[in-house]
Amino acid sequence: MVDFLAQADALSEKLIARRRDLHRHPETAFEEVRTAGIVADALRELGLEVQTGVGKTGVVAILEGAQDGPTVLVRADMDALPIHEENDFDYASQSAGKMHACGHDGHTSIALGVAELLSGRRDSLAGRVKFVFQPAEEVGRGAQAMVSDGVLRDPHPDVTMGLHLWNSLPYGEIGIADGATMAGATVFHIRIIGKGSHAASPHLGIDPVVCAAQIINAFQTIVSRNIDPMDTLVISITKVNAGDTHNVIPQTAELTGTVRAFSRQVRDLAFERMKTIAEQVAAAFGCTAELRYEHLTIPVINHPQVTEKLRSLFAAQTEVTRLDLNARTMGSEDVSLFMDDIPGVYFFVGARDPQQSEYYGHHHPRFSIDERALVLGTALLTSAVASYVLSEG
Repeated sequence: MVDFLAQADALSEKLIARRRDLHRHPETAFEEVRTAGIVADALRELGLEVQTGVGKTGVVAILEGAQDGPTVLVRADMDALPIHEENDFDYASQSAGKMHACGHDGHTSIALGVAELLSGRRDSLAGRVKFVFQPAEEVGRGAQAMVSDGVLRDPHPDVTMGLHLWNSLPYGEIGIADGATMAGATVFHIRIIGKGSHAASPHLGIDPVVCAAQIINAFQTIVSRNIDPMDTLVISITKVNAGDTHNVIPQTAELTGTVRAFSRQVRDLAFERMKTIAEQVAAAFGCTAELRYEHLTIPVINHPQVTEKLRSLFAAQTEVTRLDLNARTMGSEDVSLFMDDIPGVYFFVGARDPQQSEYYGHHHPRFSIDERALVLGTALLTSAVASYVLSEG
């Protein structure tokens, strides 16, 4: 078996330097022009066939083996978040209001490391590797943009792989659950229409704010009374808008939030109940309610056979201290579109920064990672891909 950990370790300085450069220059959804340019140039230097502008700012590259075989898709997301960084690293963000606060800079560096390690073995590859560097994951639209541009065609992948640096797990721990591992997410908007009036004369109006409060409370019964206790559902109202001043009962109120579930059946039941509750509670208060929603992502489902194959590989790595077989999150990821009807695995690489005195999770302005995870992530993802296209992998 090839010692990809030793080979990845030899790339350590490059992996860290590239990640830090990307961290200094974060780019948000569909603005990843500089990042895409760096990625495309690095892949061309490796002799790969590169296509840019896929899904607006995405990059796709094919590493063709000497022999025929399966096509493995390796996906990495590139975008940053609209967050002002509060870290004082010398490589902290130089772009005001933008930050890599979810590890995508590391994902990009790792995938380029995988491309470098495998490109040196192309004569031994039986099949091909399709590297997909995706924009706009954080807004849930990048994968769909690339799919619409044909990323899953010519060639169609036989298996999909990806990883997420996960700083709630310490270095050495790998999260690789079977089945649903990340939730699908849907954003919803509810507009409640009442009748405005002076705040001193509520009896002359129909208060949509009171109605909105009752709808918010009633939605919580969907989780506790309509969903099987063995299933999982999160309904979060994250935005409430109503009124413009202190002495006017407004005409309308608006609610915005998300629904997250591990299955489409649970999600669909939730929206069926939300529509009924919103409309009927509104009617009881003399209001009307309109529910709109948009499915951003579907659940990330790890294929059992691929998962089992990779667990065996990862357990043999000396730097892996523990496999977390139940690592799941209600967070969402549009990598799921690359795994819908395509066998695949999306796993978590422990990356908690031991130098931080306090834990700061994903999307926090002081988010950080243990950069040793870049080497381990590169080794694990390379060995996973090699197990499908390299006889000695």
